[in-house]
Amino acid sequence: MDARTEPRTGVRDAGMPLRDDELLIVRHFDAPIPLVFRMWEDAVHRANWWAPKHCRCIHFSHDFREGGKWRAGFTSDLYGENWHEGVYREIDRDRRIVFTFTWDEGPAKGVETTVTVTFAEAHGGTIQTFHQTPFADVERRDSHIAGWSGLLDKQQAYVEAKTEGDGQ
Repeated sequence: MDARTEPRTGVRDAGMPLRDDELLIVRHFDAPIPLVFRMWEDAVHRANWWAPKHCRCIHFSHDFREGGKWRAGFTSDLYGENWHEGVYREIDRDRRIVFTFTWDEGPAKGVETTVTVTFAEAHGGTIQTFHQTPFADVERRDSHIAGWSGLLDKQQAYVEAKTEGDGQ
């Protein structure tokens, strides 16, 4: 599997097609599962990569437990400040994180989606699967591909740099 983004809008798993209101991005990290998971769990680490390409995270806070809330903001020259938040629905250490995601403003303002991130070992690294649903329509879904892909590019670079360092 390629270590780059693999956004998929047609197939979830072999023989399991995605609906039009789903987004799936699969990544392979050259890092162990506990390290990849920790980068989601630790707000200080997450703030280093929680923004799309050409954007900068200006705030990330969370109560990382089931029922805990999270809030984040990023800024860019093109889009200005953007804020979003949600609630953690499920946390299964080193296996799965499920949370809600809601934008404060913009075309998707107030529309709640659910993000599920899963982690699996493969070839000495980690397969991270990012799934978000439901989107109001295909256009809204497709408008998120570049943003999430850019954010996950940052995550991957950050995580893999940690494997070369001390992993903290």
